Amino acid sequence: MALYTHHLPRWKKEEVEEIKRGIEEHTLVGVVDMYGIPASQIQQIRRNLRGTATVKMARNTLIEHALNELGGSVATLNNHADGQSALIFTDENPFKLFKLLEKTKTKMAAKPGETAPEDIVVPKGPTTFKPGPIVGELQQVGIPAAIEGGKVKIRETKTVVKKGEVINKKVAEALVKLSIKPMDVGLILLAAHYKNTVFTPDLLAIDEEGYLNNIMLAARQAFNLSVNAAIPTPLTIEAIIGKAVREARSVGVEAPIYEKDIADLIIGRAQREMLVVALAAQGHGFELDEATLKAAAAATAAAPAAAPAASEAKPEEEEKEEEKKEEGEESGMAGLGALFG
Repeated sequence: MALYTHHLPRWKKEEVEEIKRGIEEHTLVGVVDMYGIPASQIQQIRRNLRGTATVKMARNTLIEHALNELGGSVATLNNHADGQSALIFTDENPFKLFKLLEKTKTKMAAKPGETAPEDIVVPKGPTTFKPGPIVGELQQVGIPAAIEGGKVKIRETKTVVKKGEVINKKVAEALVKLSIKPMDVGLILLAAHYKNTVFTPDLLAIDEEGYLNNIMLAARQAFNLSVNAAIPTPLTIEAIIGKAVREARSVGVEAPIYEKDIADLIIGRAQREMLVVALAAQGHGFELDEATLKAAAAATAAAPAAAPAASEAKPEEEEKEEEKKEEGEESGMAGLGALFG
């Protein structure tokens, strides 16, 4: 027998050995806080965990003996075993265990002296109480109660205890009468030893929806980076080629470079620009033939579709300013001039 338990009575030595076997036979051992859990609920929790995890209740001193005899990283669980602690054995990972224990919690009435886990809020609305002393009792703890229609009514939503504050006796009694149960009661995982690492609740309490949203955001950003930086991957090569094709078409239309695949786009743009010029000319007294008037009217009616053409005009003008020094400008202008007759 190890030095730690040589002086213990036989039944305590057997208890220590049982704890050690539980730790050695499972991939995870955790320390849970059982403070304030009624015996009936403990039995219900055991039933809910059956087949997944086993709760071992033992004195803290015996838990300490067992952990110290095993030594290594598991012995650090002694730093978390305090108060009404127990051990839990399972082959699940600590994240699944934490989530499972959270699901076993139930709501219970607050007791005087307990600390509010969250803001305790009394919602406005009618109650089942008839007029009587209850009105004064509620008002004494800051709950705006009044009598309406022969019933006691809470006139407005009120936060009676803020998170972290101690619940006094009068508030606790008022909450019981209003059937408000703010306390989460169940096994609280204080620490879990898994694969030579100790996990604490701050590491295990993961917002799964928020975590998934972050992964999705990162995936979108990585995809966009790959496409915009032209870094080909199996997932982005199609989008990169598609982007390159669209940009090549835009360059071809802006230049203009007469290729069979974009000739229709160049002519369509020139047509839209011609109609803009025609309408401007009409505004200065120039007469337009019937075909041009019909085309201009159609373009005006389809203003949302024509708007992109107008937005393209400015970049083209700026580009032409830069192209004045280039030799290819004359041929481009000559092509447009031919379209305008």
